[in-house]
Amino acid sequence: MRSRRVAWSVAALLSTLASAALAADDPLKVCLDEDRPPLSVHHRGKPDAGFDVLLAQAIAERLGRTLKIQWFESKLDEDSSPQLEANALLSDGRCSLVGGYALTQDSLVAPGMKTARLPDFAGATRDDRRRRVPLGVLAPSQPYIYSPMTVVLGPKAQRRNIGDIGDLAGLRLVIESGSLGDAILMTFDKGRLIDNITHLVPGRDDLLGALERGDHDATLIDLARFDAHRAAHPDTAITASGYYYPIGANRGYVGLASDGALMEAVNRALTELTASGRIAEFGKQAGLTYLPPREPAILGDVWTKIIQR
Repeated sequence: MRSRRVAWSVAALLSTLASAALAADDPLKVCLDEDRPPLSVHHRGKPDAGFDVLLAQAIAERLGRTLKIQWFESKLDEDSSPQLEANALLSDGRCSLVGGYALTQDSLVAPGMKTARLPDFAGATRDDRRRRVPLGVLAPSQPYIYSPMTVVLGPKAQRRNIGDIGDLAGLRLVIESGSLGDAILMTFDKGRLIDNITHLVPGRDDLLGALERGDHDATLIDLARFDAHRAAHPDTAITASGYYYPIGANRGYVGLASDGALMEAVNRALTELTASGRIAEFGKQAGLTYLPPREPAILGDVWTKIIQR
């Protein structure tokens, strides 16, 4: 009997060691944007940081796997497509999950083209930058954070009470061309705010810097982007109004529909981490204004909703 117990114990130990070795050999590969503080940050010579880094580490631990982050660079311009970038990274096997993905119906539809170029990513070669990748079909995880738009006020407008977009009337507004905020402001109440809007070129002009200088009075941006500015400039003269635009998107992971088992495992891990309060804690650690996901889990036709308002 004793020999059987010893044999069973040895077998269990060997199985555990084998599983650990397999986890080390088969890391969970997660693609994250290298410059999206406070969600994810990768700067040479500094530790990786951000809410999505902390969450990815916790997910990997729950799955019994090591974590490998594939950093990529998403261009902030009118021609960029987060959907195609994510799909190309996943379809090329650079990662199994893309974190911080905005969960909207139009970002999850089957791509209208068969191939796409990869975004610039850590370790990319000259050939990687040239080639096109056959695309797959995206599948979302359950959401883990709500990402709203908020009105940010410049030094001269901080006494203005903002309870709706209409309260921006009379202020000097600034927005990046082609952004979601641009669509909201330009179409509000049949264009009532158009004459007060100044457009800047994304990636070239400094939106929050212009607001900080007092060149403009208000803008409408993603809440996490203001969190990042506030962390980088603790003495900033611009402030959050406290108003959140009512049409916002949840963020979650996206993988390939062909990898259903992984998405199920990730969803179980997210459920456990949410129930334990750890996801909210990760937001606090990263300096992120954490808001739990809201219904609908996947936002419908954003542009129609905006125009109808």
